[in-house]
Amino acid sequence: MPRIQAETAVLVVVDVQNGFVNEHSGHVVPAVVNLAREWIALRRPVVFTCYHNYPDSPYERFFSWTRLQGSPDTDLVPALAELAEAAHPVIDKTGYSFLNPQGEELVAKEGWTDLIFCGIATESCVLKSAADTFERGLAPWIVTDACASDAGPAVHDAGLLVARRLIGRGQLITTDALLTSDQENPR
Repeated sequence: MPRIQAETAVLVVVDVQNGFVNEHSGHVVPAVVNLAREWIALRRPVVFTCYHNYPDSPYERFFSWTRLQGSPDTDLVPALAELAEAAHPVIDKTGYSFLNPQGEELVAKEGWTDLIFCGIATESCVLKSAADTFERGLAPWIVTDACASDAGPAVHDAGLLVARRLIGRGQLITTDALLTSDQENPR
C-alpha cells in the first residue's frame, strides 16, 4: 500500500467558502480547520482554493447556476481566513480542479508529489482535483472525514465511491490516519 511522502506533501483545502457551507456541509468546517491547524503545526505546506463563478460560465449556461459570483459567497469561511493568510497563495479557480495553470505551476515549483485534499464538495471539486492529480502521476489523497458535499451526505458518499474507483481505495484516509502517518514520516 502506498504511503504519504511527508517531505513532499501538501494539504489542499478545497473551496471551504461561505457560498458552499450549508446544513449539509457546515459540519465539516471544524474538521477542516483542525486539520489545517495540525498540518501547519507540523510545519507542512497548506494551499487553499477558492472557486469563482462568472457570468455566462458553463455552470450558468448548462446548470443555470449563478451562485458564487462575488463576496461574501466567494470568501473563505472566517475560521479559515486567518490560516489562509499564513499559507501559500490562495489558488483562485473558475473550474472544478485545483490543478489549473496556477496550481500546476505551484506544485511543480514546490516539488510536491503527494496532494492531500479536504474540503467541499467531495463529488466535484475534491474528486476532480484528486483525479487530475492521479492522471499527472502524482499521489492523490482524500481525507474522508474532512470533506463534505453541500448537496448532502448521499452525494458525499457517491463522491467517495467514485474516488475509490478513480484513484484507488487506499488513497482515501481519515484525519487520524493522515496525522499518524505523518508522525511516522518526519521531515
